[in-house]
Amino acid sequence: MSIFALQSPAGGFLDEDLKHFNKEFDDWCVQFESYEDAELIAQTFDRRTSVDIVEITPLSYPKYFFHTLQGTIHATRQVGNTIVCIVEPFMGSNYRLAICDLKTKTVRLTPTRYKSALSVEGAFSTYTE
Repeated sequence: MSIFALQSPAGGFLDEDLKHFNKEFDDWCVQFESYEDAELIAQTFDRRTSVDIVEITPLSYPKYFFHTLQGTIHATRQVGNTIVCIVEPFMGSNYRLAICDLKTKTVRLTPTRYKSALSVEGAFSTYTE
């Protein structure tokens, strides 16, 4: 379950107008089903080195695949059929673990709140299904 996109060296993703780059990867960004398709479009740019082809997966960009996932994501990892994320739901709030189910596309936050990044990292690294 992955798609490909074109990204500028500054980090933006190529918009559907093929001229501008969006800071966030979303439905308005140009998407490709294969690396080869992305390469064909990338070669049409005047300076091929001005864009990179990147793979978009639930692990690398969970907010794109799980639309109900909110907040700042600090880390992700895959455990079985789930993506586990360290999430800060809003700036200054306590950290939480978000469990994203790859099969059902549902997201649930664990009830425990963590005051620091160090405390949530222990739960994150030892989480099992």
